[in-house]
Amino acid sequence: MPISWNEIKHRAMDFSRDWENESRERSEAQSFWNAFFNIFGITRRRVASFEEPVKKLDDNYGFIDLFWKGMLLVEHKSRGEDLDKAYSQGLGYFCGLKEHELPKYVLVSDFARFRLYNLDDNIHHEFKLAQLHDNVNLFGFVAGYTQKKYKEEAPVNIKAAEQMGKLHDELLESGYRGHELEVLLMRLLFCMFADDTSIFDKNIFTDYIRDKTNADGSDLGGHLTSIFQTVNTPTQRRQKNIDESLNDFPYVNGGLFEENLRTVYFNSKMQEVLLECCDFDWSNISPAIFGSMFQSVMNPKQRREIGGHYTTEKNILKLIEPLFLDELRAEFEHIKNLRSGRNKRLSDFQKKLANLKFFDPACGCGNFLVVTYRELRRLEIDILKEIHRHQQVMGEILSLVNVEQFYGIEIEEFPARIAETAMWLVDHQMNVE
Repeated sequence: MPISWNEIKHRAMDFSRDWENESRERSEAQSFWNAFFNIFGITRRRVASFEEPVKKLDDNYGFIDLFWKGMLLVEHKSRGEDLDKAYSQGLGYFCGLKEHELPKYVLVSDFARFRLYNLDDNIHHEFKLAQLHDNVNLFGFVAGYTQKKYKEEAPVNIKAAEQMGKLHDELLESGYRGHELEVLLMRLLFCMFADDTSIFDKNIFTDYIRDKTNADGSDLGGHLTSIFQTVNTPTQRRQKNIDESLNDFPYVNGGLFEENLRTVYFNSKMQEVLLECCDFDWSNISPAIFGSMFQSVMNPKQRREIGGHYTTEKNILKLIEPLFLDELRAEFEHIKNLRSGRNKRLSDFQKKLANLKFFDPACGCGNFLVVTYRELRRLEIDILKEIHRHQQVMGEILSLVNVEQFYGIEIEEFPARIAETAMWLVDHQMNVE
């Protein structure tokens, strides 16, 4: 288990003080690097060797000052020497290394300065010995901390948010506003998502709008009211003479369509904007992006007043992974590699996940809850795959993790509705997955 970052930083400061006046490469370099690895709670000889012989292009042998196969190559010089030259010298050893031995990092130093090259990302960082404690996170790979890469928000998600903002503006301009506008947008969002993700039959909402309504949009509001009333009515309670196209819509429980709204009156431009939104492929949209939609439809003055803020999935993962997901994943990996009692432990671990509770006391549009639920379900899927792979007598294996484990408080109605809708939509996505 890696030692804490606080401890590592304290050791780095002590290291800098101990070596601030050293300059002799030959006599002290190896002691320097032994002490450097100790910063991270690692004994150098466990992972790396000094003076590793390597055959160079000229058929002569060179000696790498310190070499950790597959991870790190260190070239050390006396104080004040050229670090560019040291880096070139380090790269010169690559031709004599096997593919699996090639390092991910090259580190050059002259006691007073460090320069770390990350070869995977093609970037480097340079800093002085006294600044080591401020840059020690760059050496997480030494301590055993893995460096995670987080994806930026997908362009498809950003485009979807822009489309919903455009629809909101058109409806607001027409005079349809406040609570009813918020509920209407959530219903439309649900229907478009359902069209593309098998909650509805493929495109029945879009086809109904395109085929059953007037091109000028004059009757679109009435048709939407009919759709909302239909999906809020169980199939067995619907009137016998209901239009077949309406009756194709399934019943949707959960209360999203319960409230009666004023009929919204569309014109041709508003209908066109709605159809543009319908034509968007919602199957690839993360429900967590609904927060961005929430942000895009709030006016800036209101957003400043209530503190509305959208947190990207990238930043959510940066928080929830070290908070609890990494620990749960590590527990799963440990159980997966057990030699006996494996399936029983996996089953118990699944039940543990199903009994966890997650609470966001200022949940906004629910992005933290949505992403956490998705990641927990994906971990559970991995558990089920392992149980299935080793279970000799095959029986029914069911998911136990569910949305009822997740709680949130939000002062504003619109983001709370987004959170609720997003949770049910990600639940559907994970059921499909």
